[in-house]
Amino acid sequence: MAGWGEFAAALAAFLLSHALPSLPGARGWLVARMGKRFYGAAFGLASTLLLVWLIVAAGRAPLVLLWDQGPWMRWVPNLVMPMVCVLAALAIAAPNPFSFEGRARGFDPARPGIAGLTRHPLLWALLVWSLAHLLVNGDLAHGVLFGGFAAMALAGMALQDARHRRVWGAADWARLSARTSALSLTGLAGRGVLLRVGAGLLVWAALWHLHLPVIGVSPMP
Repeated sequence: MAGWGEFAAALAAFLLSHALPSLPGARGWLVARMGKRFYGAAFGLASTLLLVWLIVAAGRAPLVLLWDQGPWMRWVPNLVMPMVCVLAALAIAAPNPFSFEGRARGFDPARPGIAGLTRHPLLWALLVWSLAHLLVNGDLAHGVLFGGFAAMALAGMALQDARHRRVWGAADWARLSARTSALSLTGLAGRGVLLRVGAGLLVWAALWHLHLPVIGVSPMP
C-alpha cells in the first residue's frame, strides 16, 4: 500500500488511537485493566510509532506542491526545536491540572510552576513544532499533516480550558488559574527545572541525529 492510501490509513489510525481513549469511560476501563503506568507507557509508545508512520507516509504520498521551500526556511525548525523539546520536558508529569499531560497532585496555585508559563505547554510545543515543519514542507500531504496538528493544538487549548471551567466551577477555576497563563514569559519556577531543561535538550539532540535514519530527511539547513 503506497501513495494516498497509506497516508489515509496512517492518518486514520493515528486519529482513532487518540479518539478511542476520549470516549466516555473508555480511558477508565483501559486503566483499570492495564494499570495507570502501563497504560501511559503503552499509549505513549503507540502514539510515537503511529506518528512516525504518519510522517513517513506523508513523505511517500504523491507530491502536490503548494509553495516552494526557500533556503532560509530550513533554519526555522532547527532554531525552534530545542525550545519545543524543552517545553515538552517541562510539561510531562509536571504538577499542572490544566493539561492532559500534567498531574493535579502537588499543584500549588501560589507557585504554579510550568502552568505559570502556560497552562498547556505540550500543546504549545505541538503547535510550534507543527508550524515550523509546515513552513518547510509546502506540499499537500504535509499541509494536511502539520496544518491539522496546529489546528488540533489550538482547539485543544480552548476546549480544555472550557471543560475545566465547567467541571470545576467559576470559583475554583478563578482560584486555581489566578497565577497561570495561556502564554507568558514569566512565572516558571520550582525545583527540578534545570534537570527537565537538560532532559529536553538531550531529547532534541537524539531527535536531530535520528531524523535522517528514521524520517529519511536530513534536518541540516
